[in-house]
Amino acid sequence: MLICNGRVFSGKHGFFRGSVRIKGKKFEKIYREDVLPRNQERIIDAKGGWVIPGLVDIHLHGCAGYDFGDASEEALQEIAVYQAEHGITTICPTTMTMPVEQILRTLRTIHTFCSREELTESEAGFRGAQIAGIHLEGPFLSPEKKGSQESGNIAKPDPELFLKFQKAAGNRIRLLDLAPEREGALELIRRFRDQVVISLAHSSADYDTAVQAFRAGASHVTHLYNAMSPYGHREPGIVGAAGDNPACMVELIADGMHNHPSVVRNTFRMFGADRIVLISDSMRAAGMGDGTYELGGHTVYVREGRALLADGTIAASVTNLFACMRRCVKNMGISLYDAVKCASLNPARSIGIDAWTGSIEEGKIADALILDRESLELQHVIHRGRLLREP
Repeated sequence: MLICNGRVFSGKHGFFRGSVRIKGKKFEKIYREDVLPRNQERIIDAKGGWVIPGLVDIHLHGCAGYDFGDASEEALQEIAVYQAEHGITTICPTTMTMPVEQILRTLRTIHTFCSREELTESEAGFRGAQIAGIHLEGPFLSPEKKGSQESGNIAKPDPELFLKFQKAAGNRIRLLDLAPEREGALELIRRFRDQVVISLAHSSADYDTAVQAFRAGASHVTHLYNAMSPYGHREPGIVGAAGDNPACMVELIADGMHNHPSVVRNTFRMFGADRIVLISDSMRAAGMGDGTYELGGHTVYVREGRALLADGTIAASVTNLFACMRRCVKNMGISLYDAVKCASLNPARSIGIDAWTGSIEEGKIADALILDRESLELQHVIHRGRLLREP
């Protein structure tokens, strides 16, 4: 397969006019020019559009009427297919603060599903986004900043419980969320910092406590600003501590609901485009429409693209990562290059999978999207070397 006549994303040097050759499941050759096709080679004309990597969402709970917490392979398959069709080719299923047995059931289901797909490389597997690992959001959170998490299921950081989770997941947990002010949190960070990425989340921690957590080995912040101590000029909290730590990556929801466009713009100025990871934080209502849904044991009411609990608390989002990335450019003043980087290379780098995905480079998995040059609408999706979507 040859993608020609495109403006190709480079993880280091912006965009360049060129062509991309795909062989099997990988990018074979990247050209900074238009090249002639080989005999019987399939040609995809980008028509001057943008050729970017498949997106990587490391924080999502569901979509298309399904939730990972359903603990069913049908849910996993339908979510993966929906994501891939919308340009998100790699995902990290994210749990909620559910009862321990439900978390374990969810983790086992994901592990079984992934093991079979890796073994068989089925046609269905090729159609769906690749699962790169699991994001454990809870139960080691703060009741004071629970957001839409169920407070009755919140637990103190417990190394043995985490090991139980990791065993059920077949060692697929890549991101572990916790509130650093909880008793035992710093010890847990020190113990597991070399095994998983540890993220500060759903926390009322002050600046000094957050600094201690980063020094202990935390290196990530879950949905910056949301469900955490606010950023104040006298009490900078987690946001200030993260800003002071150049090794820390921060997640950002750019759905137009969670954070004001000015906050998004100023976050890019404060942290820089190398440290921001765009996420969707989507729930099962994504791709569905207005109605009543369930998330982590709570009833969620979706009206006009806004998902709320009965008390008005925002309950995840009803969008997808591609829409968030596009919104950054069209409505929030972020450059296309920065938005693409924060939705592909950065999330891949944040969980250590950038050796095989997140950018268009020779030898990496051939996940690529083609966008219309002006509208940025999604035209083509190529997933593991196969064309999934075309105009």
